[in-house]
Amino acid sequence: MDSSTKRIGIVGARGHTGTELIRMIAAHPALELAFVSSRELDGQRVDAHVAEYHGDLCYSAPAPEDLPKLGADVVILALPNGKAGACVDAFDAAGVDPLILDLSADFRFDERWYYGLPELTRELWRGERRISNPGCYATAMQLAIAPLKDLLAAPPVCFGVSGYSGAGTTPSDKNDPDKLRDNLIPYALTGHTHEKEASFRLGIPVEFMPHVAPHFRGLTVTSNLYLARPLQREEVLQRFRAAYDGEKLVHVSDEAPWVSRIAHRHQAEIGGFAMAADGRRVVIVATLDNLLKGAATQAMQNINRAIGVDEYTAIPIESPAVNDQQPT
Repeated sequence: MDSSTKRIGIVGARGHTGTELIRMIAAHPALELAFVSSRELDGQRVDAHVAEYHGDLCYSAPAPEDLPKLGADVVILALPNGKAGACVDAFDAAGVDPLILDLSADFRFDERWYYGLPELTRELWRGERRISNPGCYATAMQLAIAPLKDLLAAPPVCFGVSGYSGAGTTPSDKNDPDKLRDNLIPYALTGHTHEKEASFRLGIPVEFMPHVAPHFRGLTVTSNLYLARPLQREEVLQRFRAAYDGEKLVHVSDEAPWVSRIAHRHQAEIGGFAMAADGRRVVIVATLDNLLKGAATQAMQNINRAIGVDEYTAIPIESPAVNDQQPT
């Protein structure tokens, strides 16, 4: 291991996001897996589940109090909501201070933790070693709303549809392909965690109505924004292009992006920009892969910056899925 290489561990690596993280870490020149924990896969070889990983590491199932002994420089917590605190407490109690990145919602409202949505909060990072990764829907909503936040006349109304990978691997109606076939399941239509998160982080109320669809990965959020004064469509486009000019993982398109074109891609796509006749309402569509830019890719951006390497290391940079063309 090179002296500049960081040892990284994943707690809760059985899920879909854990698999994506292992793939990215396997291709990373400055990271080496120290451990991957999963109670369900305990003792099984990692390469038997993630072909991109080449090594002898096996999944393990350490208790929270054992984590500080495993020698990781970076720890990713990929656990269900409400489970991360015990792991963080264990490191604090042991006096061990790795870089910790939490994928759950547990610390997204904690101002002591850096909230890592790089395209919007990059300049707010002050070297914190505790990073809270944004939620997938919350990422899409914030990217779609932020450039117009100062001109809103009413709370944004966001209609979201996600593939069933967003429901995790624990069996439920929301990830049952048979129940989802030819179906669209609404859930948590008020008070969703990502509604609270987007509202908290943007500093304005956001209304959000999520649904789960039969496809596996990728989400789309259609946001209805009422404006305090009339705008021309080109003015709206200019705001978004100025906000995300130079951002490698946010692409602004003239046309509304399709969720099928964002699957397996690392960037978010924002487009549509349909204006009402009076110029006081605009509808914007944002898409992203919930397992990548909505989780693993964003985690890698945050980790890269924190360990002092280029933000996009091990993240494939692709051309936009939608290139200002009519869908074919």
